[in-house]
Amino acid sequence: MSQNPKHLAWHETMEIHELTAFQANHLIGLKMSIQDIKDPQLHGLYTEAIQGVEQNLRELLPYYSEAPTGTRSLSGADLTAYYAGHLLSFAKTSVRSYAIAITEAATPSVRDTLQKQLNKAIELHGKVFYFMYARGLYPSYNLKQLLENDVKNANKALSL
Repeated sequence: MSQNPKHLAWHETMEIHELTAFQANHLIGLKMSIQDIKDPQLHGLYTEAIQGVEQNLRELLPYYSEAPTGTRSLSGADLTAYYAGHLLSFAKTSVRSYAIAITEAATPSVRDTLQKQLNKAIELHGKVFYFMYARGLYPSYNLKQLLENDVKNANKALSL
């Protein structure tokens, strides 16, 4: 088995995709919001977050050329892809957060409530995913296009 393959493994490519898509989407949101932040300390934290995410994206993007096979683009004034991606990442993070929270629930009624809310988060994720998929905003079965979308979206976020 080669210790230095010529490309990334599929699973790490998908993790890089998830991290890039998530961070690029949130970087756009942070940059759209920062002018509304009046508190100087919070503004500083936003600035730090923006700079950190920009650096993360710059470090992740070179790996796309090593993917086994990168276009969620924000064309013109149509921000549908951005808003849908933002909602999808919210739903995905909610699913993860509820799944973790349930493992800490000791009170049966709390566990029942969290499980109900987890199921709703899963339903929302599915609805948003299929919304995006039907409109070509999330080509989940086309790795090449999916990765091309990440590169375009990350570069768009970096250019704002």
